[in-house]
Amino acid sequence: MPLICSRSLLVGLAAIVCLPGVASAQTPSPEQLAAINAGRTPPAYPAPYEPTEVDAIRATMARVLAYLEHASPIRVVDAVTGAEVSDLANLPERVRFDRAIFSNVSYEWGVTYAGMLHAAEVTGDSRYRDYVATRLEAIARVAAHMKANPPPPVEGGNPFRRLGLMRSVLEPHSLDDAGAMAAGMIKSVRAGIHADLLRPWIDNYLTWISEGQFRLADGTLARNRPLPDALWLDDLYMSVPALAQMGALTGERRYFDDACRQILQFAERMFVPSRGLFMHGWIGGMDVHPEFFWGRANGWAIVATTELMSVLPEDHPDRAAVLAIYRAHVRGLANTQSRAGLWHQLLDRNDSYLETSASAMFVYSIARGINRGWLDVLAHGPAVSAGWNAVAQKVNAEGQVGGVCVGTGMGFDPLFYYHRPVSVYAAHGYGPLLLAGAEMIELRRGKGARAAVSDGAVQFAPSPSRF
Repeated sequence: MPLICSRSLLVGLAAIVCLPGVASAQTPSPEQLAAINAGRTPPAYPAPYEPTEVDAIRATMARVLAYLEHASPIRVVDAVTGAEVSDLANLPERVRFDRAIFSNVSYEWGVTYAGMLHAAEVTGDSRYRDYVATRLEAIARVAAHMKANPPPPVEGGNPFRRLGLMRSVLEPHSLDDAGAMAAGMIKSVRAGIHADLLRPWIDNYLTWISEGQFRLADGTLARNRPLPDALWLDDLYMSVPALAQMGALTGERRYFDDACRQILQFAERMFVPSRGLFMHGWIGGMDVHPEFFWGRANGWAIVATTELMSVLPEDHPDRAAVLAIYRAHVRGLANTQSRAGLWHQLLDRNDSYLETSASAMFVYSIARGINRGWLDVLAHGPAVSAGWNAVAQKVNAEGQVGGVCVGTGMGFDPLFYYHRPVSVYAAHGYGPLLLAGAEMIELRRGKGARAAVSDGAVQFAPSPSRF
């Protein structure tokens, strides 16, 4: 049973525990000694420790939604006059999107659309769905209009500039351009949002992923920067969820096959079994690969694996192998969670800062594994509960997500990762937070409904006996 302590007792206990040395100048009372020896001295947790209730999770997510509605409006303007266009069915010849704090057309916002859709599904709040529907309709209509009315080339400048923010939709040239936005669009179509408008752009993205992106000889998706034949762990998210969702949308096995191939072949080169973690980068021809276990790259990898497992047919021949990688990765992540509940920028280096976007990705992926039966709730529920509580503390009153590492390339020295800046304007933190919150709501409504503090520790099952 919980111990009910008076204010004076708590103050006295805190004073005793914090005194330096072995002996105290004041002998504790029998009541104080009993509390100390029973393990009931109140800990100074850096974030709330008890499992968060559903209403509190919803409130945190709602603050983020309110902020993003303000910070990422979708506003189409006449590219010649600058006047706002209200009728998307009757666009002027030259149009563009007005700039906002966050771009509605980016890989970070592909993740945000996925998070909004999951939040709408779990909470029943139509504002999340409306956020996605409004923006994707505008993107699809403007893209179709610009394809039919291509802007003139920019004289003496970058040829990509003629399309502005829409270049990545109309002419994708990288996995960053294609994968996350495609996954968000396909999830929208599967949720009944703008299927006819979005399908041409989904097909355009998937053509790039399947046929346009550079690959190694064995079909592994790769880049030729910063060095030739480079694998970026980030690219698992920039490809696998889109391939998996396309498989679910079309029923075509080839998309599932390619998604599994990426997970398995990235893992063969980049997963370090002794640590249970992925290195960030791999370079063809490099004999010794520096092993930098960057937090967000591991986040991209575990979310990609989670997304694939969520739709991969039960009878797919690679399902068991993908699930084994997922579970091994979760074990590695569980072993690196910090004393604050968050994870570090470099997962195995406790002197690197605590980073929010990766932590939210881990919370989402582990909570979904519990909800889907891939992980044991008793073993992993307490850690993911602490993780969510710590992530939620990073959301300020305005709804901004703090402690998020800015966009990051691939480095081969620790200083590069240690000193990457953080900002509330780093767009990478918002989608993962919504995904994590939605999955935690499902956990607290389902397998974690009876989670509570027992004998001082969070347990995801009631105690079988009482003393």
